Amino acid sequence: MSYTIEVLVDEGIEVDAALVEQAARTALANEHAPAGCELGIRITTDAELHRLNRDFRGVDAPTDVLSFADDGDHGPFVVAPDQPRYLGDIAISYQRVLAQAAEYGHSPARELAYLTVHGVLHLLGYDHERGPDDEAAMRAREEVVMAALGLPR
Repeated sequence: MSYTIEVLVDEGIEVDAALVEQAARTALANEHAPAGCELGIRITTDAELHRLNRDFRGVDAPTDVLSFADDGDHGPFVVAPDQPRYLGDIAISYQRVLAQAAEYGHSPARELAYLTVHGVLHLLGYDHERGPDDEAAMRAREEVVMAALGLPR
């Protein structure tokens, strides 16, 4: 499938942007997202995720990943039906990637891929915060994608 994925990495952070793109592309394909979907992913700092979490969710605390789904409300503008669907944006804290990789005993690459997959699934409508059944469904989908990437637990 053809997807457009823009990966932005903040200055001073060194990550494998190709892995981030591959993780997002695999999650989209695995979930049968329509061809032509677009999304943006930013790898940034813990301070920036803290700010985004506070400003957009009202939670004054840092976090590892945030997803900002495009709600489809384009105001007075009309979007042509043949145009690509913009799913939204994902922001990932690189400091959290490193800390959680150490905490869980796996590589930073695996943690970065996992947080990317987690964020994409949120953009596709999964939400682990709705309850235990939704959390189990999301975790199961994450594991399928991570296995497809060759990065299982």
